[in-house]
Amino acid sequence: MAIEAGDFRTGLTLLIDGDPWVVIDFMHVKPGKGAAILKTKMKNLRTGSTQERNFNASTKFDAAQIQTKKVQYSYKDGTTYYLMDIDTYEQYELDEEKIGFNKYFMIEGSELKVVFYEGEVLDVQLPEKIELEVTETTPAIKGAPSTQTKDAVTNTGLRLRVPQFIEQGEKILVFTADGKYDSRA
Repeated sequence: MAIEAGDFRTGLTLLIDGDPWVVIDFMHVKPGKGAAILKTKMKNLRTGSTQERNFNASTKFDAAQIQTKKVQYSYKDGTTYYLMDIDTYEQYELDEEKIGFNKYFMIEGSELKVVFYEGEVLDVQLPEKIELEVTETTPAIKGAPSTQTKDAVTNTGLRLRVPQFIEQGEKILVFTADGKYDSRA
């Protein structure tokens, strides 16, 4: 199915130079002379790189048929993560390089979403926040301001800054996008 650049919308996935891309942001620009152009910010779903590109509004692209499946994180063996399709029980193996920063938010038994393009796993999608347990932190400093933070390590190995009142063994909510503390669980 052909899609014209003038029909772009945020979240649209399309093929450019054989790779699947998703539109992150776009803006129609009509210069004083000539045809309208479309300024876009796009992410390559295969490599994860982001680019700003300009297109003529009449340029046509093919849609990328992206699939999303619910999976359950089963376990990790060395640098390989094993995920199981919840509906078909099919197993997927992903190396740590493909998982990337998401490894700090994957807890055995948790449900995730996996994004596929032509059978290739492109991305692992996590919920916005996840509950983790603080396994290492220093005791609170008496009289310290409530805005002061300290270092902590979670049960998944994530290192982050938490408020002074958080103690070892507590459960906290962490943003999966950047690994920052949100609140107590």
